[in-house]
Amino acid sequence: MNTYTEKAATLMEALPWIKAAFGTTAVVKYGGAAMTDSSLRKKVADDIVLMKLMGINPVIVHGGGPEINELMETLDIDVSFKDGQRVTTDEGLDVVRMVLGGKVNKELVSAINYHGNYAVGISGEDGGLVQGTPLSSEHGRTGTVSTIDTTLVDTLIADGFIPVIATVSAGCDNRPLNINADTVAGELAAALGADKCIYLTDVDGLYADFDDSTSLMSQLTTAEAAAFIADTPDAGGMGPKINACIAAVRGGVRRAHILNGTIEHALLLEVYTDSGVGTMITDE
Repeated sequence: MNTYTEKAATLMEALPWIKAAFGTTAVVKYGGAAMTDSSLRKKVADDIVLMKLMGINPVIVHGGGPEINELMETLDIDVSFKDGQRVTTDEGLDVVRMVLGGKVNKELVSAINYHGNYAVGISGEDGGLVQGTPLSSEHGRTGTVSTIDTTLVDTLIADGFIPVIATVSAGCDNRPLNINADTVAGELAAALGADKCIYLTDVDGLYADFDDSTSLMSQLTTAEAAAFIADTPDAGGMGPKINACIAAVRGGVRRAHILNGTIEHALLLEVYTDSGVGTMITDE
């Protein structure tokens, strides 16, 4: 098969998936090395724009943990975590707002808008999008989602824009909260009635044994994923992602995916090919 025939075959393989996904909404949680590496960030932005042009409504939710840690260390602010969640002091919250709502959000908006005026950067504080409650007194200004109002996101989608969302959110005490981006992505996907919720991370997906790269689990039900979390106390940073996938699917999202964002065009491979990549979690 020559190169041109291979390209045509790839396009034909994508055809049924393009038809099936047309007009749907996909929430993409963007993080990991795909965020900090500028060349990977460009490729992810390219994929997002192509998805938009092929009829999907992408909604981007991003974190920025490495950038936050770097600036906090530069400013001699303590970086600490409890139960896998950042402990956010009042001083640390200023850094979180600065990094997420400023540097990271605008870099991603700029990368997408290289192709045209598609992206609009917002945060969970804007338009009452995300309301949160503190996790605990020990976590400081780190919270969890209590309510989501999709009015602003719905409006941006209807007007043809790609919302890019930083996860600093409003608190019940009229003070901002830092909420884990994995959690926000899953809750937002359910609130939007999204078809997919996709998590870009630094690993290929979920492994039955994290020390065995051949033990990748390509598909799980929510029940199997919940059992995996219960039986795998050393899941580490994957725990919030798995729980967010479970919450999204149980909230009505058809499929949740965990992908390696360092693989070029991982988004397109997952959405538009028969085999896909990574781990998919469904309710069946």
